[in-house]
Amino acid sequence: MADKAPAQKPQAARAPAARPQPRKGQAAPQAPAAKTRPKGTGQVPPRLRQRFREVVVPGLMKERGYANPFAVPRLEKVVINMGVGEGRENAKILDFATADLGAISGQKPIVTRAKKSIANFKLREGVPIGAKVTLRGARMYEFLDRLINVALPRVRDFKGVPGKGFDGRGNYALGLREQLIFPEIVYDKVDKVRGMDINIVTTARTDEEARALLGHLGMPFRE
Repeated sequence: MADKAPAQKPQAARAPAARPQPRKGQAAPQAPAAKTRPKGTGQVPPRLRQRFREVVVPGLMKERGYANPFAVPRLEKVVINMGVGEGRENAKILDFATADLGAISGQKPIVTRAKKSIANFKLREGVPIGAKVTLRGARMYEFLDRLINVALPRVRDFKGVPGKGFDGRGNYALGLREQLIFPEIVYDKVDKVRGMDINIVTTARTDEEARALLGHLGMPFRE
């Protein structure tokens, strides 16, 4: 008779590899953080950007005869500038201005400084004289939505924005006299009423194209 083969022992299941323990004095390794949306944009897409894609682009193509959607002018950025001349004497005033501008735009402003000295204005080079913020993407659309539908209608005796604010290259500039028209500003915490300049930069080549774009977005131009 042939010899029987020896029975094989069942292999034991391998235990999962243990995580390396941190050495004494070292912090424990952390799991990689999950990717999230950029702060400040929220979970809901800006409705003005949706309106641009679904309503404005087809409307401008039909009205002005653009060959394809990529030829339609679009918004590029919005720059908000607030001049604070008193900031050269009192830094606390500049803090109030940057806080108001940050609340309005949803983005941290940068401090602007004088580029050269002017003796008549008692101004020295490098002295802080204002604050500005540049908005792009979702924050740009959210700001313009609040400006057009909430802030401008709160202006006393509002009859529309002037149509002479174009620079000849498809960009539009708008001046506001007070920051109180924005709902983000708490009246009791305002130290002084300040104005601001809002510059809307577009990809339009002419002022006529830029006005048509802003008009379709809801900008209330004065008749």
